[in-house]
Amino acid sequence: MTLPLLVFSDLDGTLLDHHSYDWSPAKPALDRVRALGGGVVLASSKTGAEIAVLRDEMGLADWPAIVENGAGLLEPGDSPDAGGDYGKLRETLDALPMALRGYFRGFGDMSATEIADVTGLPDDAARRAGARAFSEPGLWSGDAEARAAFCDMLEKQGVTARMGGRFLTLSYGRTKADAMAELVARFAPRHTIALGDAPNDVEMLEAADQGILIPNPDAPDIGPLIGEATGAIRRAPEPGPVGWNLALGQAIDDLKISSGGPADG
Repeated sequence: MTLPLLVFSDLDGTLLDHHSYDWSPAKPALDRVRALGGGVVLASSKTGAEIAVLRDEMGLADWPAIVENGAGLLEPGDSPDAGGDYGKLRETLDALPMALRGYFRGFGDMSATEIADVTGLPDDAARRAGARAFSEPGLWSGDAEARAAFCDMLEKQGVTARMGGRFLTLSYGRTKADAMAELVARFAPRHTIALGDAPNDVEMLEAADQGILIPNPDAPDIGPLIGEATGAIRRAPEPGPVGWNLALGQAIDDLKISSGGPADG
């Protein structure tokens, strides 16, 4: 049977409230996707250890999750373990000239208490956030010119730097959109919807049948996107899970998504 709908969603500032990390206002739309026989793939800069807990809480344990901005996948039933390219990534970062390296304070430079302070996470969740396998989020304290030089030097070493809602995240280039394409090829859904709030979500929004940009007053402003002119990308009316719930429900209505048949009327 054809999967009617596969939803790809960012977490912080999108499905999770930017400040409280609450997702409960989105439960009606989550339940609606489930009732249609569709699936929801969480796609975040968070680690596998962080996402595993949230995925279970949301009742999404039967679906893969995209972790660390697309650098890895957490399959159903998998135990998230540290590993991957993180050690190599840190070595590359630490080899940069201190004049640039000093502006970037990554999670690997912070204690769990410091991670809790900069994220607002409780201590146990902050420890999971520090269990990196593929990527390094951090805070940038330099100006735009220094950041451009920093990113250029990393790019020559095969490392990309992408700005999310609050952190600059380093990885070896695989994006949320890359991981999304892999899962779309695997599941062949009839429709895809993607939701996100930050620059590192734009490629994922553009790749979906319907992209939904969630407003985030605490994140950098995102200017007009190409898909907005055709309606392929729309902006949610409210931030966080409230906007997520409203916009996803409207998209399901507009796409006339149902659980039966190859055509949706």
